[in-house]
Amino acid sequence: MGNETSTENLQIVPFLSKSENTPFIFASLLAIYIVGLIINMVIITVICTDHRLHNPMYLFLCNLSIIDVCFSTVIVPKAIHMLITGNNKVSFTQCFTQFFFYVLFGTTEDTLLFTMAYDRYLAICRPLHYHQVLSRRTCLGIIAGIWSSACMNSLLVTTQASKLTFCSSIKIHHLFCDFKALFKISCGGLENFFNLVYFEILILGVCPFLFSLISYVKIITIILNIKSQVGRRKVFSTCSSHLTVLLLYYTTASSVILAPTSKYSDTLEQSCSVLYTTVTPMLNPLIYTLRNKEVTGAIQRLIKSK
Repeated sequence: MGNETSTENLQIVPFLSKSENTPFIFASLLAIYIVGLIINMVIITVICTDHRLHNPMYLFLCNLSIIDVCFSTVIVPKAIHMLITGNNKVSFTQCFTQFFFYVLFGTTEDTLLFTMAYDRYLAICRPLHYHQVLSRRTCLGIIAGIWSSACMNSLLVTTQASKLTFCSSIKIHHLFCDFKALFKISCGGLENFFNLVYFEILILGVCPFLFSLISYVKIITIILNIKSQVGRRKVFSTCSSHLTVLLLYYTTASSVILAPTSKYSDTLEQSCSVLYTTVTPMLNPLIYTLRNKEVTGAIQRLIKSK
């Protein structure tokens, strides 16, 4: 790492630490994190233990819950620790470790959400080919491919980020170490990293989102051609949860990237970051479980069996 500063530590200075309502913010973050952790762990346990849920859709949902647990765990505990202790110092090693896992789980979620959209497309538009295309072996291969490619990608991005030089400031006005935070304190090696980040956003952000939207355009076309209102509602209910999760994730994540530069931009970016790293991982399983009778039924069976 080309670090030209005279210290080995960075300072993360989130807007949350400047608030007069720090105890309330701490309690809120902790509550959201714990609730999200519990709900996601319940979903993972139910899907793993109930053989009725051993199909492609729930395999992908189980992985989404794993990602949500990991994603929020990379960000929230450190943020809470800073709020409690007031100690905002992190080493460059800690910063880049957090950055590595942030990119890893973000990339995995992008790819997985597209895979889940394709799963719904096959189930509704190509039902006769569904189990042939998404066999158990194929699904496990897809999951392994998603995680391994995300890991290699994160290693590549983090390696490139470590070549940046930091000489103007060592204060990160953000909730954690991410792309924008590193950009703002860098003064050298930006061009290659900048190009790589834009390539990442295009290939692993914009493209999966567009392909997911194309899948849903075709799904909605099929639904509109169903004559029965009850039939339309039943088919739409099988994909509405994922569509909601997809839009929620991309809306909050893109708002961080596209936030306009102003004197309020730091606060806006950090607020949106809180939404997609803490609130969204908690809402995802709620959106799925509240609208899914199979999952709620499996939870009830698990409770009764205990």
